[in-house]
Amino acid sequence: MRTPPARVFAVPALMLLAAAVACGAEPTVQSLAGAAPEVSGKAINLGPEQNRIRAEKVAAIAAKVPKDIAADGRLTVGFNGEGTPPLVFPATDDTTVIGVETDIAQLVADVLGLELAPENTSWENLFLAAKSGKYEAVFNNVTVTEERKDIYDFATYRIDQLAWQVAASSPIKKIAEPADIAGLRVSVGAGTNQEKVLLDWDRQNKAAGRKPAEILYYEKYGDVLLALKSGRVQAYFGPNPTLAYNIAVSGDSRLVGTLSGAGPDLQGLIAAMTKKDNGLVGPLQEALATVIKNGKYAQVLDRWGLANEAIPKSEINPPGLPRQTP
Repeated sequence: MRTPPARVFAVPALMLLAAAVACGAEPTVQSLAGAAPEVSGKAINLGPEQNRIRAEKVAAIAAKVPKDIAADGRLTVGFNGEGTPPLVFPATDDTTVIGVETDIAQLVADVLGLELAPENTSWENLFLAAKSGKYEAVFNNVTVTEERKDIYDFATYRIDQLAWQVAASSPIKKIAEPADIAGLRVSVGAGTNQEKVLLDWDRQNKAAGRKPAEILYYEKYGDVLLALKSGRVQAYFGPNPTLAYNIAVSGDSRLVGTLSGAGPDLQGLIAAMTKKDNGLVGPLQEALATVIKNGKYAQVLDRWGLANEAIPKSEINPPGLPRQTP
């Protein structure tokens, strides 16, 4: 999954949201005027000093890290931190990258006995840098797909849930299947797995003789929100945690449907991504399994209000979003 770049921290007087998702209820996000947002009654720390939850080194796992990766004592991790709370976004210093993804990467680096070395870049460059080996891992809400598995290895750590967002005044009540978007002006992030799902829905509509959707692309999530408000776009398809967060703190839109990031027949999974066959995916998976077992993982998800996206175990290269038919 790609998370659309934006930094949206509009904070009204008091706004509550409990967005239902297929895997359970989305945590309530509360915001007070002039105060940091709250998730499940806990204030979100937006500052650069995160006081992250940390884990202990596990020597047996650290010893399995390939020597060329471990040599400098650092785990270089790529993030696209342009602004998608609570996943990856800039702190109040506008430089430090924070969010659930950075916290999970920190836990993994700790178990491997390595210093976390974060690198902030564009969504597209995450894949190029991982492929070249410049980034040893990527923790950025990346969905496992069959096509990506040709080039990268994956170790899973969260479920992948997508959502449909519409303006608060929209007459649209539900989007649950391809027919629901026939003839609509919809937006999605380019190069994302949700784009693939959307294009597949559009192909199904055309094959059934329904009107095609008009698909509009915006570089920034803030532009999407403006397009929704003005009516240029009738619905946006993106990652559920970010959409639910934005709705909670702005109150001028709502969710009308959710879908697994791997389509209707498979639960999508978010994973750490690394260059294929570089020997790192095993230690990544073992580190994730360790923090899942010792409870550190659950503490991080709870901190960001994403406990409902927990997985019981980490897997290497599980079935992902199917290859798209022409």
